[in-house]
Amino acid sequence: MNAATPKSTAVGLKVSALDDREILMTRLFDAPRDLVFDAFTKPHLIKRWLTGPDGWSLPVCEVDLKVGGRLRYEWRHTNGTGMGMSGTFREIERPERIVHVELFDEDWTGGEAVVTTVFTEQGNQTLMRQTILYGSRAARDAVLKSPMEQGVAQSYDRLAALLAALEAGAA
Repeated sequence: MNAATPKSTAVGLKVSALDDREILMTRLFDAPRDLVFDAFTKPHLIKRWLTGPDGWSLPVCEVDLKVGGRLRYEWRHTNGTGMGMSGTFREIERPERIVHVELFDEDWTGGEAVVTTVFTEQGNQTLMRQTILYGSRAARDAVLKSPMEQGVAQSYDRLAALLAALEAGAA
């Protein structure tokens, strides 16, 4: 896959390789930027959508939203398997930009990855553009070959539904 041919799965999700070490994911959400930013940074909201494929949950979600602050996610599957990830915030510009590093407990991505998430308001919609910079091309390629894209697509579909419910006052 190359930058000229993004791959698309769920409604609006686009995943592409930017260069030798970086992935770009974009998704347009039908919600204002402040609300999308909150959904990415408030644990009680994150736990409702960042669960990946069916059968997974996010029982541990800790976010200290400040430069130098830590984050911790722990996912659990109904079959008892688990996965954890920790990180540190490098930049926070509410409501437009978050930069953090992340490292999975069982490091399958070759070390820390730098994640930059930018939220751009377009009318009453928000374009989320997320780049993930890995330590090597091999790490980036391993992620692209993994089921990550399907899990992200399902999570972002949940997020879109949550945002609609929050906008309607039903959540």
